[in-house]
Amino acid sequence: MGEKREGRSRDEAERREGGLHVLGAIWGGFATTLKHLFRRPITQQYPEVRRSLPERARGRIILTRDPKGDERCVACELCSAVCPVSCISMQAAQREDGRRYALWFRINFARCIFCGLCEEACPTLAIQLTPDFEMIKADPLDLLYEKEDLLVDHCGKNTYYDYQEHCGTGEKGMRPGELPPVDPKTNLP
Repeated sequence: MGEKREGRSRDEAERREGGLHVLGAIWGGFATTLKHLFRRPITQQYPEVRRSLPERARGRIILTRDPKGDERCVACELCSAVCPVSCISMQAAQREDGRRYALWFRINFARCIFCGLCEEACPTLAIQLTPDFEMIKADPLDLLYEKEDLLVDHCGKNTYYDYQEHCGTGEKGMRPGELPPVDPKTNLP
């Protein structure tokens, strides 16, 4: 019988503590509201005073060039495959020297959610997101950017990386001076 009373008193004490905790949380919220109620509002005058963005802010997408000045995009379509809203489209073509490039490249910024997955998926580091976020247009068709609108004349954040030099552009992706792969049939007894 004594054990039941002890168990009941413990439950009642826990309920009281839980109730006090809830009341403390409510009064804490009211205190925060009252503290900020009599402060002056902090308003930034946006066009004149611009807020500094974080270092990794994601905004407008650009297509960069390699250190030699050629387009980095090889139209592998990984960016369009990983895009959750399917706002990227392109068509691949091949030059005389065997190098692939994007014949046309299109991004619909009216659909883009600026998630940055296209930048992460790009093996050539051609797609990069900039902190430029001011892309407001009255007509949604004005937010359809073609390759000419996206291509810039610099290497972007990665000035050192040259995908074509790293991977090679010759036959079957071989570098100049590299030996062809061994035919596995010659290894048979």
